[in-house]
Amino acid sequence: MRVVDTSVWVEWLVGSDLGKSLAVQIPEKSQCIVPPIVQLELAKWLTREVGEEASDQMIAYTQKCVVKPLDTRIALLAAELHRQYRLATADAIVYATAQESGADLLTCDAHFDGLPGVVFVPKS
Repeated sequence: MRVVDTSVWVEWLVGSDLGKSLAVQIPEKSQCIVPPIVQLELAKWLTREVGEEASDQMIAYTQKCVVKPLDTRIALLAAELHRQYRLATADAIVYATAQESGADLLTCDAHFDGLPGVVFVPKS
């Protein structure tokens, strides 16, 4: 199982060289965990950059993945990870979702680099 961070989805959606190379690391929908905060970030970005129709299509795609709702256990773990690693709230929720699910986190965001269970692919 794998959580795909918003940074990876954006690279994939814009078709960057990095996004093309990351495409093979994005798991099949049944193995892809999507936190609702990632859906929020994608909807905001896509609506602003591409339009509402593209946003709706991407959210429909993510709904076919394993959407893991924010519950109390994930929230409390996110609070601890926020304190431990100085992550922003949304990042702590994404990371906590991966940790709570026993999944790794695929990301391009440098603030995750070196954290346990993270597959970090740097932007060039």
